[in-house]
Amino acid sequence: MNQHKTPQLGNQLCFPLYVIAKEITGLYRPLLEELDITYPQYLVMMVLWEHQRLTVNQIGEKLFLDSGTITPLLKPSAGVLSIFSSAACAIAKPSAM
Repeated sequence: MNQHKTPQLGNQLCFPLYVIAKEITGLYRPLLEELDITYPQYLVMMVLWEHQRLTVNQIGEKLFLDSGTITPLLKPSAGVLSIFSSAACAIAKPSAM
């Protein structure tokens, strides 16, 4: 007889962590809507405010994201960021406001 139980959502450690993270990021939503940016874009801005000038790969390392995830986050922020591209890499830094 098969003794395997179906996984239960309430028994998964990852689910309460997911819910808590979702609630915390939701607290930022009203402030970020005023700036017309998403929470992931806000995280990119935080990294750049701290380090001023980073490659896309360096931003990814700080946020534990790959460059393919970071690049789309930078494009909508073009008015807030200066992005310099070369054959080797792209560098982002906060724009002078």
